[in-house]
Amino acid sequence: MRRSGFIAISGQPNVGKSTMLNGFLKEKLAIISERPETTRDNIRGILTDKECQIIFVDTPGIHKPHDLLGKLMLSRAQSSLMESDIVIFVTEKRLALNENDRNIIERLPRPEEDKKVILVINKVDKVKDKKLLLPIIEEAGKLYPFNEIIPICALDQSDIEKLLIIIKSYLPEGPLFYPEEQLTDKSEHFIIQELIREKTLVFTYEEVPHSVAVVVDNIERDEDKGGLNIQATIYVERTSQKSIIIGKKGEMIKRIGKEARSDIEKFLGEHIYLDLWVKVKKKWKKDPGALEELGYTD
Repeated sequence: MRRSGFIAISGQPNVGKSTMLNGFLKEKLAIISERPETTRDNIRGILTDKECQIIFVDTPGIHKPHDLLGKLMLSRAQSSLMESDIVIFVTEKRLALNENDRNIIERLPRPEEDKKVILVINKVDKVKDKKLLLPIIEEAGKLYPFNEIIPICALDQSDIEKLLIIIKSYLPEGPLFYPEEQLTDKSEHFIIQELIREKTLVFTYEEVPHSVAVVVDNIERDEDKGGLNIQATIYVERTSQKSIIIGKKGEMIKRIGKEARSDIEKFLGEHIYLDLWVKVKKKWKKDPGALEELGYTD
């Protein structure tokens, strides 16, 4: 029988969880930016080979929530820890075992629950003297009985492959949960929305940190031109943010659209025409009705 299981990738914001997921899948599934809290939803990435099926769950970074959206993100991250067979707890030297890390350790499955927990110290390529990791490894072992403590660079595919071998060794026997060719449980609409949001975050990094949400309004095939017509709306909380995203003479929205279209075409494997609009929805992160409208409630 094949092995199969659910693996939660958990940790503070911006420690490289989404980079790790994309590395496991060798596909860009989770969006990445230098902004913490980029991931807002549990994203399942499915890796199937002759030996096993691994369902990786990239979770929102665990942090103290500041609004209703933050509370929803924390709830989703916590539920993934409890429902997974294996937890990969990701940290990095700069943040390792600080107050936030210790808060996450308190949320990890208890040893008596017989779940496997692997501590991954990421971004070790930035650590010139690897001996500096030894005190972290020693202290971590005192705080929690991790099954493995592994230093890696998530951008190094060879490190990802070594970590994958370790994960497979802990997988329980089980059936396939998804068809072999399936990459994720998320819809095309969701991935397209995330790719547009990523480009908006990247290009308006300083001005519009977390006030952006994206909704795909319509996708239809253009029989005359070939390809797909996609209409999407970028929502922000303030009029000033709308002006920033549109940019002078529309230059910023054109840049976002161009880069997003390129990634969407790679994802879909066909030509698209992308039409973006920007609208203001005041205080949407604190409004239950707005969160539901924007797809952030179950």
